[in-house]
Amino acid sequence: MGNRWGILAVLFAVRSTIAFQFQSVAAVAPLLTSQFGVSLADIGVLIGLYFAPGVVLALPGGAIGQRFGDKRTALGALLLMLAGSAMMAASASWHIQIAGRLISGAGSVILSVQVTKMLTDWFAGKEIATAMALLVNSWPLGTAVCLLALPWIGTHYGVGAAHLGVAAFAAGGLVLLAILYQPPADVAVASTTAPQRLDRNATLAVIAAGLTWGLFNVGFAVIVSFGPSMLVERGWSIAEAGSTISIALWVSVVSVPLGGLLADRTGRPATIVVASALLSAVLMVLLPRSGAVLPVVFALGLISGLPAGPIMSLPARVLQPQTRAIGMGVFFTMFFACMMLGPVVGGACAKWAGSAAAAFDFGAAMILLCPLILWGFNRIPLPLAKAA
Repeated sequence: MGNRWGILAVLFAVRSTIAFQFQSVAAVAPLLTSQFGVSLADIGVLIGLYFAPGVVLALPGGAIGQRFGDKRTALGALLLMLAGSAMMAASASWHIQIAGRLISGAGSVILSVQVTKMLTDWFAGKEIATAMALLVNSWPLGTAVCLLALPWIGTHYGVGAAHLGVAAFAAGGLVLLAILYQPPADVAVASTTAPQRLDRNATLAVIAAGLTWGLFNVGFAVIVSFGPSMLVERGWSIAEAGSTISIALWVSVVSVPLGGLLADRTGRPATIVVASALLSAVLMVLLPRSGAVLPVVFALGLISGLPAGPIMSLPARVLQPQTRAIGMGVFFTMFFACMMLGPVVGGACAKWAGSAAAAFDFGAAMILLCPLILWGFNRIPLPLAKAA
């Protein structure tokens, strides 16, 4: 396939496998707690473990692809994701569930880095912002599909069948990538400019940007990770709970690109981030305590998707062309660290309080930290980033 928009469609589908697999534990969390005799805190650990390998693999992820080739590395990553889900399907041991989750997570980290790089190869200088915004939407779409499909599969056929469903989804991405993806003909073999080291201020700025992105995603992850359990506590069926929470994901498919468009048109990305953070925090506190579940879930999807583009644009304001590789590695290391620890702490809060509602309060607190970190980011003295 030599059309870049066709390539975008392929990479979109491949990246959605990461979101589908990440959400798989939360989607069948009530079934896991009954089958394995574990608490919501344990479920939170299992959710968070998916991103644990990212703390180690985010920085060297690009080098792995450079050594073995982008497509080969991405296919290997999908095999790891498939193998991890197959392990979880085949065993009734909680320890194997943890091992399978870690293996899957390692594959997802490597795949995430490679998909982003592969898309850049095709769109550098050609609608790159639009392409990246569309790629980001593969996450809410993959998560929403998971919330619709896996609770039904798990309820009717068991947890093992749900894990096999995840493995099948990863296998589909592997076949699609293997058959349809090819690198662009004009990609440079190697850069002639030696990479530079990040100075102190740039490092601090990238860390701040990564924490902002990570903490906002922790808040959103609480919605989709503990939302089904929260509604089940209130008497909803697992299928009804999953499909209702998935509405936030479907709405965010529209609100994510809308937020980027508003930021570009108004020239005030920080205002969008701050306003969205405040409103999202209020809605998260309200959801477990409100009878109007559907309107609040819809509003959360609309509001919480808006900051994605503005926050993801922060590294571009900091990094020079020669520092982007290492800078993005730092950025994603912060993101994965937040996403590894966030669900664990959220699950612990739910266990301590005896209700999944406590996880929503924790998520709201994490979102409220984002404007403070963004305030610090904007006060770090840095030269303007140059175009590549």
